Amino acid sequence: METTSQVGAQAPPREGAAGTEGAEATGSAGGVRPAVPARRTVDNFLMAPFPWYGLDGAFTGPRWLLQAGTSAEAVVEHGSIGHGDEPSLRAADTRDAAERDRFAVVVTVAASPVRRTADGTGVLEATSVSSAAWLAGSGLLAVTWPAQMDHTLRDDWLTQQTETAWVLADDLASDDWASLSLPVDGVPTPFHYRESEYGWVLAGSTREGVHLGAYGRGMSAYGLGFSVIKDIEEYA
Repeated sequence: METTSQVGAQAPPREGAAGTEGAEATGSAGGVRPAVPARRTVDNFLMAPFPWYGLDGAFTGPRWLLQAGTSAEAVVEHGSIGHGDEPSLRAADTRDAAERDRFAVVVTVAASPVRRTADGTGVLEATSVSSAAWLAGSGLLAVTWPAQMDHTLRDDWLTQQTETAWVLADDLASDDWASLSLPVDGVPTPFHYRESEYGWVLAGSTREGVHLGAYGRGMSAYGLGFSVIKDIEEYA
């Protein structure tokens, strides 16, 4: 991954798919930072200079927007599209997670080289497949942290798990990742894939100049396919 260090990794948001648009954590991997999810706001998605991806036409369930992350220069760099049930972490919901949620979220990350900031005072790291893996891993944590955990332990748990997600994303060649081939725009494409007790995460690249990440629970990753979204406004 084209990053040299992790800067102040921070736990993901505590309320799953609900949050404040545009707020971002301070952790980074490959030049991107996970944004606090904000649903049903299409404006930033429309400003992206790259194509958005979602599950292909074989998926016929609900589709919904999460967030589009922007740089300090207000350039859209990545975003997420949800499919299936919208995950919930409400304390009153005592159903088992596998019964409560069946979802897959697709993360699109613009492929960018190392470049200078707009004001010329700094350097932005390159994005890579690891960037997509990091955003997918932290996104999964944001909707699967143990809601019944004691509040005094929750922050420590989230910090530790987020650090682990970053380390895993930084070494896609490790034994923690398996290989998986899935169709992207109809073309078999290699992905890095891993499972945990919280769900699954995968990451790869497309021929359209973007990296793809995905995470989910209750839906098998093995039968998924991805394609360019023709009209992102239909998701709003």
